Amino acid sequence: MKKYLLLFILFGSAILQTLGQTITNTGPDAAGFSAEHLKRMDVAMNDWVEKGYMNGAAALIIRDGKVAYHKAIGFNDLDTKAPLQKEGIFRIASQTKAITSVAIMMLFDEGKLLLTDPVSNYIPSFKKQSVLVKFNPADTTYTTVPAAREITIKDLLTHTSGLGYAQIGSKEANAIYAKNDITAGLGVKNRTLLSAMTKLGELPLMHQPGEKFTYGLNTDVLGCLVEVISGISLDEFFRTRIFEPLGMKDTYFNIPASKASRLVNLYTETPQGKLVKANTGMLNSNAASNYPLVQHSYFSGGAGLSSTIYDYAIFLQMLLNNGEYNGKRLLGRNSVRMMTTNQIGDVSLGGDEFGLGFQIITDKNSGRTPAQVGTFSWGGAFATSYWVDPQEKIVMLFYRQLQARSRNDVVEKFRALTYQAIK
Repeated sequence: MKKYLLLFILFGSAILQTLGQTITNTGPDAAGFSAEHLKRMDVAMNDWVEKGYMNGAAALIIRDGKVAYHKAIGFNDLDTKAPLQKEGIFRIASQTKAITSVAIMMLFDEGKLLLTDPVSNYIPSFKKQSVLVKFNPADTTYTTVPAAREITIKDLLTHTSGLGYAQIGSKEANAIYAKNDITAGLGVKNRTLLSAMTKLGELPLMHQPGEKFTYGLNTDVLGCLVEVISGISLDEFFRTRIFEPLGMKDTYFNIPASKASRLVNLYTETPQGKLVKANTGMLNSNAASNYPLVQHSYFSGGAGLSSTIYDYAIFLQMLLNNGEYNGKRLLGRNSVRMMTTNQIGDVSLGGDEFGLGFQIITDKNSGRTPAQVGTFSWGGAFATSYWVDPQEKIVMLFYRQLQARSRNDVVEKFRALTYQAIK
């Protein structure tokens, strides 16, 4: 009898692994964390609120698919003292990039594209690009030389294409893109993604393709490629191919009216260090802070999404599961390996490496942080951050909603507080 029971347990375990680890609410002990040590997280987060470092934050820690910590501490409104809710919908900005990168890799898995494909195969204006040599800030004129080669889809995924960022990039990129109505992607009206990316292809690169890492509009171009190749909008692709299969019910480009009240307030820091509500100037643009509530059809693959901390954790758990969640496979496990393996060679990134959409901790920098080698991460401009540690099987997310801010040390402190609580 014991023999059959053991076989049943082993078979059941194999079935669960096949389905992909799902997230369950078990508490810290079952997740391999010390409940006593996690209390330090509560103390620290409350201290950061009391000292005015932030109005509030949500935090979620998962290990082996088991929720060890999921709380929101502080206020959604400092005036009324309305508490921040852990179910709040946050502007995740550049955390959109990972989802767009996964969409591209899904098309790769389907044989719809190769990472070595020139971008011009899909957006012809990228065919004969030039590279900026000299720039005159007085009148925004510039001189260029021809690009040594065409940029590829891999260049976009690794931010080595030479494309800059609009509004938050270098002074040269900011000026050239502004003159041509190229934005960081928020609050765009009366323009299609394809028309904007077509124009971007006509403008100079900031450096030769593959020469160095430059954080830029690469993932917005990738979002456009998803639309061109799939024949549907990025919004529809995300919804039908990623969000619905994973059960992500609160992630949107356009937050529906029925959920508008759950959009978390965005704060900013004055030069005097006081936190006040931020109403305009998103990513140095004219976009208002309520941009997720304004219906639009310009879907920025680099910055446009809003989501809950739990929804995004499902997406990250899928990656930790090697492309699968709750019986739904989005990516082949080797495509996930490609995404989370260094893809930029010796190109400098502060000692870290970069895969296809993620920053990766290496042996060089593993000593400065408790995170294990291979941990991959990124974040968003409005103070949201995430990490996935495959060795510890941990998913960590720390969400604030702040524009200008000076106390970003709390992010590293959150990570340290997470690791110290592991049993």
